[in-house]
Amino acid sequence: MASSGVNNQSSGQRLGITEPISWSGPTEYDIIKTRELEKFLADAGLYESHEEAIGREEVLGRLDQIVKQWIKNVSRAKGLNEQLVHEANAKIFTFGSYRLGVHGPGADIDTLCVGPRHATREEDFFGELHRMLSEMDEVTELHPVPDAHVPVMRFKFNGVSIDLLYAKLSLWVIPEDLDVSQDSILQNADEQTVRSLNGCRVTDQILRLVPNIQNFRTTLRCMRYWAKRRGVYSNVAGFLGGINWALLVARICQLYPNALPNMLVSRFFRVYTQWRWPNPVMLCAIEDGSLGLQVWDPRRNPKDRFHLMPIITPAYPCMNSSYNVSSSTLRIMTEEFQRGNEICEAMEANKADWNRLFELYPFFEAYKNYLQIDVTAANADDLRNWKGWVESRLRQLTLKIERHTMNMLQCHPHPGDFSDKSKSFHSCYFMGLQRKQGIAPSEGEQFDIRLTVEEFKHAVGMYTLWKPGMEIHVSHVKRKNIPNFVFPGGVRPARLTRNAGEGGRILNAKVPVQVEENSLPQELDGGRKRKRDNSNVETNLRDSKCIASAGVSGEPVYESQTSNGSASYSIKPGSTGAEMSWWEKAEDNADSASASYTHQPQVPSQNIGDLEMYLRCNPSLPAVSVSSGPKDDEKVEIEKITSGPYVRQQSVPAELDELEDDPEYKNRAKVSGQITRGSSMESSTTKGSLVLSLTTSKSVVSCSSLQSTGKVEELEPPELLPLAPSLSSATTAQKPVLRFNFTSLAKATGKSS
Repeated sequence: MASSGVNNQSSGQRLGITEPISWSGPTEYDIIKTRELEKFLADAGLYESHEEAIGREEVLGRLDQIVKQWIKNVSRAKGLNEQLVHEANAKIFTFGSYRLGVHGPGADIDTLCVGPRHATREEDFFGELHRMLSEMDEVTELHPVPDAHVPVMRFKFNGVSIDLLYAKLSLWVIPEDLDVSQDSILQNADEQTVRSLNGCRVTDQILRLVPNIQNFRTTLRCMRYWAKRRGVYSNVAGFLGGINWALLVARICQLYPNALPNMLVSRFFRVYTQWRWPNPVMLCAIEDGSLGLQVWDPRRNPKDRFHLMPIITPAYPCMNSSYNVSSSTLRIMTEEFQRGNEICEAMEANKADWNRLFELYPFFEAYKNYLQIDVTAANADDLRNWKGWVESRLRQLTLKIERHTMNMLQCHPHPGDFSDKSKSFHSCYFMGLQRKQGIAPSEGEQFDIRLTVEEFKHAVGMYTLWKPGMEIHVSHVKRKNIPNFVFPGGVRPARLTRNAGEGGRILNAKVPVQVEENSLPQELDGGRKRKRDNSNVETNLRDSKCIASAGVSGEPVYESQTSNGSASYSIKPGSTGAEMSWWEKAEDNADSASASYTHQPQVPSQNIGDLEMYLRCNPSLPAVSVSSGPKDDEKVEIEKITSGPYVRQQSVPAELDELEDDPEYKNRAKVSGQITRGSSMESSTTKGSLVLSLTTSKSVVSCSSLQSTGKVEELEPPELLPLAPSLSSATTAQKPVLRFNFTSLAKATGKSS
């Protein structure tokens, strides 16, 4: 089966920045399980029909003819002579899932139009070409987005969805055999052109860097489907998008070059369960290049130091493709990696099957409390534009909540949207809320995100293309009150089995026992208190917080354990972050760190690459002591690759770097800054208590000001606390709000907070 793919290896050539973990070929078991997987994917409808494939090719051919005619019209309109008009050319390239060969039925095609230097993006692409497309009967739902980070024109051509980008090169004539993978094509290109070209260049480079393209495609198709089923497929929501999953899968293919998809899927979960984020995932060494374009480098670019889950693109200029990931979404994805690893291990023991791995994640059973963001407009076109804008800003709400609550209130954004068919031109998004697991609630502890929500709505309301009827409503809704239209067929399913002790997120219980939420046992396994396993995420975040927030020898020691239970780590805070020198050489660290480091994980030099991306720590970083148990060779190799000494600099305000740079955020700061300084947010923080207040589902507001007084209701803590008497009897105001109060059970039932 492996031989059916295109092999990129030649005479033992290594692909990747390290040696493979294993050169082993497939066993009979792998061949059988891979056939089962391929049948499962086919039965799930992930492959398009032959007729649809032909239809896509015809659409692409027709689109290429259109842009060639377009560039001749533009050339003639700009006064070029007939010879230049005759030679004028534009060309269509594909990228993304279609170019990788993992697209499914009905999927859109990511396309790039490459034009010459005299064809502008604003006037000619979004002007003349838009006009030509709008006059064609085959084109429907034409929607230009010129102000996007990567400007795009979206439309349907004979029913096929197209996302069309534009790249203006410095050439007068575009050759028909143009190779966009050459770095010279970026010469004198503007930023938007570089971003537009990056999609094609990265896609082509991925296909060059995987050892077996067919096995890569099957594995990627599997992982994309798994991510969608588990609710972690969405770049805009802070999870991972198509290119991110492709890069992660490609790295596994490099580490297991002769493995079939069954083994690649299993090793995907095994490796990334152990991965020590924020160590970057890279398919090749990062090169500075000769054009002076900025590449991902935490040593020189301060913002790069705050990336939580770096997944670096392989084409120049190398960038972090997963900068949208937040601490909440990283936690969620790491939990899903852990779940996938456990199921794959169970499959090897014939105790699970592929159906178990691809079970749909029950988002609306996972939390007790949700934010509901309703978006409405006056007509379908306005709703499409308004919804796209709001969706692109939702990640800011997650980041703001994390920052304003010091990561104590965790958010889980749903990657998709829903529509209430009883309302005209309506769409809504949901976000699960829960307190950080493993942290005991303090007396009177509260989370106040009223100002956070108000800032978010104010930013959204500054949409430059806003029209009357475009409104956004943010409300709190409890699990029992989730609207029925979010469920398939509009029917609310029966309550699902919960895994005791797993907190807000539902993992599949190994023993299916129905448990009431307010009776979850505090102790399991013979009286030993069960600790929530957040894999490597919580450990790394604690490490980083120790770095940034100061600590002296003798302060609390945090302990964690790897997923395989074979190594335990004691993290001891060092000195303050202000004293750190992040980029010192490893040799300089070795002598001074020897007294505090019981064991320094060794990383192969190949894993560092030309840019030495795995950055060294100085003695002020947290000390790590490791006690290892018996491990097989493969686990040792995985640890070497995943446990580099790169440590992300942690600073709560910097987690919103992109917000601080946002023009709307800067404009809003002049107004909201005065409110913030005198708000309950600041005062409650200094007192050690945080209050979370939102509009009720009965009284939502649009982009106007949010009232700060009103009826108060509690957000249920993990123990399903009853309402405090004083809170439940609060007075009613014109625009009610909710105050979510996390307190201990005894305090909540005995007296008000």
